[in-house]
Amino acid sequence: MLLGERHLSHRGGWLRAAVLGANDGILSTAGLVLGVAAADASVGAIATAGVAGLVAGALSMAAGEYVSVSSQRDTEAADLALERRELATDPEGELEELAAIYRARGLGPELARRVAVELTAGDALKVHARDELGIEEDRMARPFQAAWSSAVSFTLGAAIPLVAILVLPGAARIPGTVVVTLGSLAALGAVGARLGGAPLVRAAARVAMWGAVAMGLTSLIGALVGTAV
Repeated sequence: MLLGERHLSHRGGWLRAAVLGANDGILSTAGLVLGVAAADASVGAIATAGVAGLVAGALSMAAGEYVSVSSQRDTEAADLALERRELATDPEGELEELAAIYRARGLGPELARRVAVELTAGDALKVHARDELGIEEDRMARPFQAAWSSAVSFTLGAAIPLVAILVLPGAARIPGTVVVTLGSLAALGAVGARLGGAPLVRAAARVAMWGAVAMGLTSLIGALVGTAV
């Protein structure tokens, strides 16, 4: 990597958890409070539902991310343990396996062998992990990082529609919350795209579109249930 060259893939773990957490926080809480509001519930009932959804959602996101990323981490650890045993029992075979990888990437037989020997003279496990397994230490799964990133971002995201629907006056409560939520979702999509190096407008439009669909459906269900009950 050249000096000053910027790569974005190292952000993958925490960025994924943070963006998903904030998106779920905004959208699920907005859907919840709008559904309750559409059923002609009181401000107190809306607040209770919103806060309960915020707390439950943050804990659920944290637990889900931790379990999911822990499974990935366990798989990586098992692969590394297997590779460590193979290096101890059959170093020559592992060296040839590494040379074969380099040959497949375009190096000649002699150069591939020499590169494999040179690289494994230091930390052989690290080289095999990177080139054979595709595992790099600074990009390994981090369960706690994913869990807290997801929980914090969910909480921050959920607070936006919750505050909006509690602060806005009666007639503007539902439409105002919809506008605030869609704007927040679009902004989140743009930020996520910016951090990940993707097109901003397309990402923002995609997130806002699905947010509008979700809020429309939950409001409709809330109105129907409120009428029936």
